[in-house]
Amino acid sequence: MSKRLSGKVAIVTGAASGVGEAVARRFVSEGAQVLMTDLNEVDGTRIATEIGATFVRHDVTDPQGWQQVVERAVDAFGQLDILVNNAGILIAGDIEESSYEDWKRLMTVNADSVFLGCKSAIAVMKKQGGSIINMSSIAGLAGKEDYVAYGASKGAVAALTRAVAADCRLKRYRIRCNSVHPDGVLTAMTRATYPKGVDPEMLTIDKDPMNRACRPEDVANGVLYLASDEARAVNGIELRIDSGQFVMSI
Repeated sequence: MSKRLSGKVAIVTGAASGVGEAVARRFVSEGAQVLMTDLNEVDGTRIATEIGATFVRHDVTDPQGWQQVVERAVDAFGQLDILVNNAGILIAGDIEESSYEDWKRLMTVNADSVFLGCKSAIAVMKKQGGSIINMSSIAGLAGKEDYVAYGASKGAVAALTRAVAADCRLKRYRIRCNSVHPDGVLTAMTRATYPKGVDPEMLTIDKDPMNRACRPEDVANGVLYLASDEARAVNGIELRIDSGQFVMSI
């Protein structure tokens, strides 16, 4: 049986844990050559060795670092077909308690990095086409009062994604750009936000379809579709992977 990403080269940021790790693992299993990036060298190197990928330490907020990562992918594998802008941070806070420092940090890591990633990848992809997948959040579509700055940063990712999709189509680059909007994914980052005494495992859709929590692998499945040629006509969409949380809230 043919693998869905056979012959393709992908960069996955924030790949040392959580959703990024799940995406990297799924991409390799589907035949892609994967360059994993993260600030966490220990886990990133371990996972890359385990799955047969390549790991590079990478600060996604550094423009020069982006240029180096893209060059590394092209030098090692000859091309770049897929970019998954997954790296991000989570800081809670409503409008009154959120600090300006938190706002700037979230915008830099969650939004600026996606701009830099898209810009760097397009410089290479425009020669042969490709797929860019930007990790946003349900918080970027619906107002979440206790994550005001985080939601704003993810909303910026959604708006940027639509603009990139339109721009690349008008220029006939054959580059698709889509955003993914998860909610309640059980990762180390999100587990830390649950109240003490609450077992996140009991809130998964595995236990009850009315629950909202899902696994990183559930998100990776959606990212795989957008990265594959099966989604060749899918451009500029906001793929919600949220167990229906968004529609339940409107």
